Amino acid sequence: MIRREMVSMAWSALMANKIRTFLSTLGVIIGVATIIGVVGIGLGAQQQVAEQFKNLSVTSIVVVPSRGGNISSRLSEADLDIVVEKSPFIDRGSISITGNATVSFGKESEEGSILGIDENFFTLSNLEVEHGRLFTREDIFSRAKKVVLGHEIADLLFEENPSSAVGQTMTIGRRKMEVIGVLKENGANSFGTSYDDSVYAPYDTAEKNILGQGGRIRLVFLAKDVAMMALAEEDVTAILREEHRLKDYQEDDFRVFDPGSIVESATATAKVLSFVLTSVAAIVLLVSGIGIMNVMFVIVAERTKEIGVLKAIGAQKKDILSQFLLESVILCLCGGLIGALLGQAVVYFLRDYGAVYSVFAVVLGFSFSVFVGIFFGFYPALQASKLDPVDALRSE
Repeated sequence: MIRREMVSMAWSALMANKIRTFLSTLGVIIGVATIIGVVGIGLGAQQQVAEQFKNLSVTSIVVVPSRGGNISSRLSEADLDIVVEKSPFIDRGSISITGNATVSFGKESEEGSILGIDENFFTLSNLEVEHGRLFTREDIFSRAKKVVLGHEIADLLFEENPSSAVGQTMTIGRRKMEVIGVLKENGANSFGTSYDDSVYAPYDTAEKNILGQGGRIRLVFLAKDVAMMALAEEDVTAILREEHRLKDYQEDDFRVFDPGSIVESATATAKVLSFVLTSVAAIVLLVSGIGIMNVMFVIVAERTKEIGVLKAIGAQKKDILSQFLLESVILCLCGGLIGALLGQAVVYFLRDYGAVYSVFAVVLGFSFSVFVGIFFGFYPALQASKLDPVDALRSE
């Protein structure tokens, strides 16, 4: 048989019963679309985790108040200096204080996040300036009334022209501040704070002149090496307990954690979730494959006489096998293509929930559909090829 004729015959046979063909491919369509959707969601979740913590080094150790409030917190700049000085596992550190205040320029006004920072903050957070400059050491220690704006808040206050913010005087709370720089767009969020939506001021300026008692303190330390992370965490905890004069029976009045381990744990969880959901989709495909096998058996039974005629005019076993296997593969190929398109549509509608497009997911889903067609179509096709032509011709 000519290959083109085989494809034409296979397609005609499938189109002879359109409803049955559609119902047979429905499981494949749903399975492929589900695989693409869940892989897109899983990859999106992993990207969101990485995005959230991209501004922290793998050797970062974060210390925050245990109860969150500034009154109960005893963390201070002195703690930062003492830990860096005493711990042999810590390279350097940074302190920041966070709060909210009204930020305005001209007629534009926004409720923004205020970050009071020290000279190491921008380096440790991997933040870069796009327009103007960052704080100098003198700005930090002289309590300069100067600020650096996140890209998004500069865009909002200065009518989508962030570069024009540099050199302007704006109001934060009730204080006049000079804008000296605008950061590059970052997109990340860390501990509930968006870097792009924040206004940065020298630590003492933010604490004394803007936030007052409403600020939340956070310390970030860099361990000297990834291998020292566990020892560094233990050392930071021991030093702070000693400095805060906590008894053995008293709980820590601070929390120490390693963002890197959180990222690893969250990423692993996202991978497991994605694997489980993908496995469910694969099971759907396998079940649909069993359905296709049953349909192919029915098709073989219906076309027994046709098989006898083909063998009578010279068709070989391999021709019959190829013919019916081709029908099964075409069935799954069509289902795979429709499922791939549907899966892309699913990802598009779920993009606001973090789903992302993935070529890998499309290839995986489509390849699995082809595998289902070959695997579950082979046995019925083999049975068709083994039919005795005389018995086949006698069938009704």
